[in-house]
Amino acid sequence: MSVHPTTAGHPPRTTAERPDPRRWLALGVIALATLMVVLDASVINIALPQAQQSLHISDANRHWAVTAYAVTFGGLLLLGGRLADVLGRKRTMLVALAGFAVASAFGGFAANPAMLVSARALQGIFAAALAPAALSLVTVTFVNPAERARAFGVYGAVQGLGGAIGLLLGGTLTEYLDWRWCLFINVPIAVLAILGAVPTVRESRVTGDRRYDILGAVLATAGSVALVVGFTIAGDGGWLRPTTLLTLGAALALLIGFVLRQARTDHPMLPLRVLTDRNRAGSFATAVLAGAGMFGMLLFLTYYLQVNLDYSPIEAGLAFLPFTAGIILMALAMPALLPRTGPKPLMVTGMALATVGMFLLTTIDGSPAWLGGALLPELLMGVGLGLVFTPMNSAALTGVDPADAGVASAVLNATQQLGGAFGVALLNTFYTTATRSGLGDDPSDRLGAYLAGYRSAFLAAGVLFIAATAVSLTVLRGRAAREGGANQNADGSASPLAP
Repeated sequence: MSVHPTTAGHPPRTTAERPDPRRWLALGVIALATLMVVLDASVINIALPQAQQSLHISDANRHWAVTAYAVTFGGLLLLGGRLADVLGRKRTMLVALAGFAVASAFGGFAANPAMLVSARALQGIFAAALAPAALSLVTVTFVNPAERARAFGVYGAVQGLGGAIGLLLGGTLTEYLDWRWCLFINVPIAVLAILGAVPTVRESRVTGDRRYDILGAVLATAGSVALVVGFTIAGDGGWLRPTTLLTLGAALALLIGFVLRQARTDHPMLPLRVLTDRNRAGSFATAVLAGAGMFGMLLFLTYYLQVNLDYSPIEAGLAFLPFTAGIILMALAMPALLPRTGPKPLMVTGMALATVGMFLLTTIDGSPAWLGGALLPELLMGVGLGLVFTPMNSAALTGVDPADAGVASAVLNATQQLGGAFGVALLNTFYTTATRSGLGDDPSDRLGAYLAGYRSAFLAAGVLFIAATAVSLTVLRGRAAREGGANQNADGSASPLAP
């Protein structure tokens, strides 16, 4: 049996314990650190058409600039969360910030596709340590229920703002400088975050079992990579191609092996107790499905705007503002809404709105009006997903033992990132298949073939959103169903989700 860790240097908190007087400054620094992760995802989407042309990347392989990052990020997040718990969350965040900056500079100097993809994978490795360290620092720093709700709201708003900044900054840098500056920009952000974190963020770690499940990390990452590769092969040669079936079968075996490993090892990367809470498990499942649909939508909508509507990079960045504005506004409203309703009503309503928006995207026709038909879908998806993210974070992390804060944060980030990687690869398969079919029917109608590809991808994303809505509706518990200890945080204080 594994030794259940406890928070080192910080005895169990009581209501009499004075909160950290620098906690709000620390939140600002933590938000800035995680801004890089959000910024990088949105920046690369805007820069990718130019990077693809500059480095001569094929349509079939362009998604690796996104998925190489997402796979290493998601596949190593559990190990990153465990490292943060044991080595110290502040120390892990500082090292990861420095590493992320170096990897970004390496990518900015990329001379060929392999160098860019390698840099993106390296960014993902450091992000896998940075993200859970930062989010778990928020969890352990804010123990008062009302303050924690506000902290999660600020954290979510900054993430949404990071998406908007990334789109605008990516467009500006790509248009007036070069796409490479979309990677270089991470360096000064990392430096500022490091300088701010040293005096403001309080160290937090756990003691007990200090071993690492390296085999578990290998199984999780290898299985994730194999799954994405399988989807990519399916796009080139079909789902029944022997190579496709073999790769997907290997992925399934590796991921099953990971689960079995976690159940049997004395020092699991993912203690299965983290998954036993129904709300937490439902949040993780929603994160996978919502992340898969959203990441894929952002990639293909970027190409639709820049390639087919002939938007400049900065115009494409501006075109995403309705989406990001909806997320930001809803995140800002969460401190008032979430304590009153609990997560379930917000998540179900939000996923339903996002689903309607995604299916409306399947009606795009290439006309220039209303962002090519994307304005209303963007608004619906922005408001909808804005209603989902903060409640999802809170439901996943509320009530978790402080010793498991890092790994729970890691699982939440991993589900979103791996969902995004799978979604981009899966939707790219639908896109290439439909586009190839359209060109085969009428080679002269390239716009029609492209639109058929986009519609197929958006339709698949809509199905993923339907599944996320169903999970939120059926798996998550209503506020009235939360009983006893489920209404309390690990420190004994009432949960912000309690009735």
